[in-house]
Amino acid sequence: MKSKINPLFFIYQWVFAFPILLIITIIVALSTIVLSPLLPNSKISYHPARIWSRICCFLCFVKVEVAGIQHLDRSKSYVFALNHQSIFDIFVVYGWLSFIFKWMMKAELRKIPFVGKACEMAGHIFINRSSPIAAKQSLERAEIQLKNGVSVVVFPEGTRTKTGQMGTFKRGAFRIATDLALPIVPVTIRGGFERMKRNTLNINPGKIEMIIHQPIDVNPFLPDKTADLMQITWNQVNSDLN
Repeated sequence: MKSKINPLFFIYQWVFAFPILLIITIIVALSTIVLSPLLPNSKISYHPARIWSRICCFLCFVKVEVAGIQHLDRSKSYVFALNHQSIFDIFVVYGWLSFIFKWMMKAELRKIPFVGKACEMAGHIFINRSSPIAAKQSLERAEIQLKNGVSVVVFPEGTRTKTGQMGTFKRGAFRIATDLALPIVPVTIRGGFERMKRNTLNINPGKIEMIIHQPIDVNPFLPDKTADLMQITWNQVNSDLN
């Protein structure tokens, strides 16, 4: 069943919100391009993106609530594994997950004007899936980044949901976690699908929740129980989805 579009909000989003967001996005991308090489993995170089994300949600009348942040130790590195509901997931994580982290993202996103270059300069990891060798090299570059409290954020489904329900997880994030013995943190994003479904730019104002679960120690799953680790993580993320 399709959700009804509020005609007044539809006009507001296209005439007012989106033009402002476009300008802010370009400014933030340029700021990141300049600051990241000067202050790598610094709160200062991450600050523009955090402000950008909060402004995006504010202008789109999206309220974000976070639960479970107390489970985490800010001095540690983690592999955050999230379900992927909509583009708003990016805003929620950037704006409200107060860790220094690297995204794992599709190599195709490097082509986005300004944004792709900003992500590259910030050290985010582009996963090249053109071949198993290229994918392996991408993961090896990701592992180099994860030290001194720097974490990685990944959507193990690989793409946004079409139905609101979770798809199967891919192994990439779990390989990084097991290679480096880093805890996996399951994170549930709830409400993002209702705010903006896949293949549309129409926004429905409302609430998005980010639920951070207890970190999972990967050591009991070494060396050859990655499939079990993936299933347990999937179950934990899915447990708070509905």
